[in-house]
Parts: sequence; C-alpha cells; structure tokens
Amino acid sequence: MQKKFQHTHPYEPFIDEFTEKLIVGTLPPPRFTTGDLKAGDVNFCYGSRDGQLWPILDKIFNLNLKFETTLEAKEQRKTFLRKRKIGVCDIVASAEREKIDASDIGMENIQLRNVLGYLEKYTKVTTLLFTGGNSKNGPEYFFRKLLKEHNVVLHLISNNVPRIHEFKHPTTKTTIRTVSLIAPSGAANRAVGSLESYKTMKKENPKFNTLDFRILQYKNYF
Repeated sequence: MQKKFQHTHPYEPFIDEFTEKLIVGTLPPPRFTTGDLKAGDVNFCYGSRDGQLWPILDKIFNLNLKFETTLEAKEQRKTFLRKRKIGVCDIVASAEREKIDASDIGMENIQLRNVLGYLEKYTKVTTLLFTGGNSKNGPEYFFRKLLKEHNVVLHLISNNVPRIHEFKHPTTKTTIRTVSLIAPSGAANRAVGSLESYKTMKKENPKFNTLDFRILQYKNYF
C-alpha cells in the first residue's frame, strides 16, 4: 500500500500585536512543504507563482512586487502586511494526501490550527478574510467546524458574494467579522465566470477578466 503524502504547513502564522485583519486559507501547494520551489515562487505565504493573491494586492496597492524566490521578494510582502496591519493564519496545520496536488478536496486526516486561540492572544484582530467559501475543505468550512466545537454561532450579515458573517469570540467577547472572498486560485475561475455580476461586467467590457473581478472585490476588504 502506497504511503500517503504528509502535507504540513511550512509557515508559522504571520501575526503580531498590531494585526487587525487576518487572511485565512488552507495550505500552500505541497512543493512548499518539500522545498522544491519553482522559478517565480516566493518562499512565503501565498507565494505560489500560480496563485493570484499577491498579483491582486500588487495591482490594488501598486507595490511593484518581485515574483521570484529571493529574500527581497519575501521581505516586500512582510513589509506590506505589517504596514497594513494584516496577518496570515491559515487554518490547516497538516493533512494527508493520496495524490500530491494542491486541491482542498484531496486533503484527509486534517489537523486544524487553533485559530480561536490566536484570536484570543491577538485581540486587535476584528476581521477574518477567508480565501474561499464554505465548500468542503475550504477555509470557511473548517472555521465553522472550529466554531461548532466551541458552541459559537456564526451570524449571517450579507448573503451577497463575498458572504459576510459575524461571531462573538467565546473568551474575549470581541465581535469579529468574516469575509468569504472568492479564492485567489485558477480553480475558482469557473465559479467567478458563473456569477451574474461578472457576466454583466464582461458584457460591458469584453476585456474584463476574472482577475479584474477579484481586484474589484478584494479592494473593498484590504
């Protein structure tokens, strides 16, 4: 029987006492665990050359980011996050995989990080930005699981995309808002394409694409 791939998160949460917003995803691609990075990858959270989070933020904030496996590229991202009081705390600590790929659905025997524990320690965080919705093994899906274990209720604020919820932290009693952004991955492009708001914009401007749509969405929350 083939041994399953142990997919562990290679990065500690990037968070400090000044953090106000927290980006919450699942796991970077397996090559970030094994260290076999590709040209154009950045050795940091969301550093995959195929991912769209940093290209989106680069365009919104005119960051002139480097997309390469260098210390400079990594430090550029850290500096930006600190300046904007944004942290990163992906919710999956580790998972096993039969097939070595980056799909959320392929994760098994999943170990979650105690995100509520981080929120208890870093009390200035009042917004969680999920890089994906409530589909199985997505960040919101796992976070709901975590809340359920602590008998915490997630209240719907807005059912439009991106969906917005709020909950009260069980210990600090802080009200924290969650925003389920469209995932910054190529796999989510089909979902973007099916949205009526996207279709309308595309009709008005045939050059408008799924990255442009995400830029408009992310701009409101970063």
